[in-house]
Amino acid sequence: MAEKMSDLEAVDGFCTYLQGSLGRRPRTVEAYRMSLAKLQEFQQGEPLLEITPEALEAFCGIWLHKRGVVARSRKPYISAVKGFYDWAQLRGQRTDNPAAELRHPKTAKPLPEQLSLANAERLMWAPDLNTLAGIRDASILALLIGCGLRVSGLVSLNESDLRNAEISGAVRLVVRVIEKGEKERQLPVPKEAEMLLRIYLDHEGLRGFDRDIEAAGRPDKVLFVNLRNTRVPADEYRGEAVRISRQAVWRMMQAYGEAAGIPAHERHPHAIRHLFGVELSEDGVDVIMRQELLGHADPKSTGIYDSMVIRRKTKALDQSGPLGKIKSPVSEVLKRL
Repeated sequence: MAEKMSDLEAVDGFCTYLQGSLGRRPRTVEAYRMSLAKLQEFQQGEPLLEITPEALEAFCGIWLHKRGVVARSRKPYISAVKGFYDWAQLRGQRTDNPAAELRHPKTAKPLPEQLSLANAERLMWAPDLNTLAGIRDASILALLIGCGLRVSGLVSLNESDLRNAEISGAVRLVVRVIEKGEKERQLPVPKEAEMLLRIYLDHEGLRGFDRDIEAAGRPDKVLFVNLRNTRVPADEYRGEAVRISRQAVWRMMQAYGEAAGIPAHERHPHAIRHLFGVELSEDGVDVIMRQELLGHADPKSTGIYDSMVIRRKTKALDQSGPLGKIKSPVSEVLKRL
């Protein structure tokens, strides 16, 4: 058996393994680290590598529950714990795996909250197109609404990710996006989004930003800039430092959404992505194409939008539902209406 590690060494080693060997994103690694910090709190100084299966079950169940962590929110903690002790056994830090019998709590999966079409239109009209900030924000919103991009993919875009392609005899703009799990896909850009992007890239105000970077060994330019990055000294405000952040996009959508009277649960970028998925499903786009357009690894993730369609269901119900085929006490009234 390998020499026993301290908690700090074990957690650092596990996080390095997650990022270096499994390619997990920094956000995922940090979430796992925070989950293990909670486990250390539960252990009250006792080593993580000496925990019992019973103690782990108590941590993932009643201990987290008493601290207000509902069943659905306990799943990331359990994933972190199971991954950590898998790694510990693999590295010879445990001869057994105390997390082997841990199970994720069974919970009903709620339907995601989507932005409505009417509110998507309100958002598109919110930015002031007479300013660089407004043109940039309208371009961002048009890409989110028109292509269903994740924010992580959108903010990482460079100019080289936009290219012209001849499609059905017409020249169209295509965007190459790298998102969850470093997966790459190409998407046609709707003409409205293309026009806004071209106006943004030609805007005189954008010339004042040093967007030059090197990507994949070649010169490139950051696509979307952060107009006010007060955390970076003026002499360092160039290249990657000018790239807009996920948080800035979220704040932008919050501000426009609140000003437009859009409900809070619709004022976040993923609500736009859910709108994109639902609209594809409403129009009968087949699940394989929807999976490709949304960039889902699992078709089950794509299928959730089938349960959210309402226009197709309404049409089918009105045309084929049994109540419309019989006479009821209000049938004649409805005919006159």
